[in-house]
Amino acid sequence: MKFLIHVFVFSVLSFAFLQCEAQSKSDKKIETATFKVWGNCDMCKETIETALDVKGIKSANWNTETKMIQVSFYPEKITLLKIHDLIAASGYDTELKKGDDKAYAGLHDCCQYERRK
Repeated sequence: MKFLIHVFVFSVLSFAFLQCEAQSKSDKKIETATFKVWGNCDMCKETIETALDVKGIKSANWNTETKMIQVSFYPEKITLLKIHDLIAASGYDTELKKGDDKAYAGLHDCCQYERRK
């Protein structure tokens, strides 16, 4: 009988813990930012979005026609400036950061967009 009581108590506590954990994950604040990133094609899209495949970023979608990216992220894990830094490190200019020159030079010919001054 004691064994059944222990199993019951353990089950109730485990369920309560899992509910609290699920609630705390859903309570985390997500921010969304949209800004311009220079580039040309679907290869650019893949490189830009892959650069943002890091902890703290929920999603990133760069539009090849508008040159705008929409990024959803957890601000307690990553800053908007760090997101611009990650894109710039991959060779692409953003509204705030100039792309890394060496990374830009290594981009495929069709990805070498006209750089802003």
